[in-house]
Amino acid sequence: MQTIHLPEPVKKILSIFLSAKLDIYIVGGAVRDTLMQKKVKDWDFATNAPPEKIQALFPDSFYDNKFGTVGVAGKHIGDMENPEEVYEITTYRSESAYSDHRRPDEVTWGNSIDEDLQRRDFTINAMAIGLANGKLTFIDPYHGKKDLEDKIIRAVGEASTRFQEDALRMMRGIRFSAQLGFTIELATLQAISKHSSLITHISWERIRDEFLKILVAQYSEEGMQLLYSTGLLQHILPELIEARGIEQSGHHIYDVWTHSLKALAECPSSDPIVRLATLLHDIAKPQTGRTEKKGKTTTITFYNHEVLGARIAKKVGERLRLSKSEIQRLFTLVRWHMFVYDRHMTDAYIRRFIRRVGKENINDMFDLRTADRVGSGSKRTSWRLEEMKKRVEEQFHQPFTLNDMTIDGNDVMRELKLQPSKEIGEILNTLFAQVLEDPTKNTREHLLGELHKFKKKKKS
Repeated sequence: MQTIHLPEPVKKILSIFLSAKLDIYIVGGAVRDTLMQKKVKDWDFATNAPPEKIQALFPDSFYDNKFGTVGVAGKHIGDMENPEEVYEITTYRSESAYSDHRRPDEVTWGNSIDEDLQRRDFTINAMAIGLANGKLTFIDPYHGKKDLEDKIIRAVGEASTRFQEDALRMMRGIRFSAQLGFTIELATLQAISKHSSLITHISWERIRDEFLKILVAQYSEEGMQLLYSTGLLQHILPELIEARGIEQSGHHIYDVWTHSLKALAECPSSDPIVRLATLLHDIAKPQTGRTEKKGKTTTITFYNHEVLGARIAKKVGERLRLSKSEIQRLFTLVRWHMFVYDRHMTDAYIRRFIRRVGKENINDMFDLRTADRVGSGSKRTSWRLEEMKKRVEEQFHQPFTLNDMTIDGNDVMRELKLQPSKEIGEILNTLFAQVLEDPTKNTREHLLGELHKFKKKKKS
């Protein structure tokens, strides 16, 4: 076996159990990533010690779940670089039936590492590294190391049984494939297709987390194709399937479905919401497509697809249980992705564009446009896009919200002798329209002068 280098906090946990003459193994993704020489995000351990005995070894640990997992903070085992890192140590488990296809009906403590590993999802996650007599030992009952070397995702034991236990494992398998670029073994893939409808038993929060991980994976396009071919996408995002076969004209060389997936793959952002917006930016083209003939030329149009698409994207965001701010970002990116530019546009137009999109979303919008272009078969950028970016940068520090004005509601009430009311906001919005058109008007002298005009109108 290859040389394995473990960080000192991990070695310390192993040695503490060894001194107490208890079994302890590194398990799960930590083993997989270690063998692949990738950075480990989460260190998980399995042991024959019950939770109370684990806590006796680590007095500052915490235990608050029924699955036998004790958390140990890095600062309590000498990890000064990552003091808040949590190392999870779980008692061997032996699980019963999963009648709801989500969680075991009951959990009982297991007797061995082999019993613990047999309940795991995929062979590449069913390996363990332990410490015995001061030496590292490698446990691999399902040949996960070979599957890792062969780049194969294979279910532990009977695939159908694994997916009926927890239906989310079907999405996890596709997620691992999309992240690692691995092939899903045929029997495992067939079992996903056979049981795809079981995904409806899973909460949208859990589906969301796996789906977003697929969207930001290195092989996201292939991941989406697998979701479709196995039947899972029908239960998660049926709106996107309607885009299959919807032809486009002009600069597009793909149908809407293929374009959407290729745009996703080319998106330069690693933000899952930007990736989702990229996937959904043309989601309403199936409903808005029209064929127009001008002489001998036939053109396919999708007027206002961005307007309807933003509404559909919002519904998708709600279905996936995104936060309100994430749904608003998703809506905004889809709604305004059809922006246009030519060099005759005024600075005021550029400022209105920034205000519509939001300063915080500008770079995301440009990432979506880049993905849209490449996913259409065009070059990554153009002189128009680059010039617009420059124009946006020049205007970026101008006032864009009421808070950027040199006067506020208190000034309005004082100057016009008004009580708090809806009228205050209306007056501020009227003045802000002037400022947005001409930022040089954003001075107290000018705006207070404009208020005096309101005062004269009220008197007359």
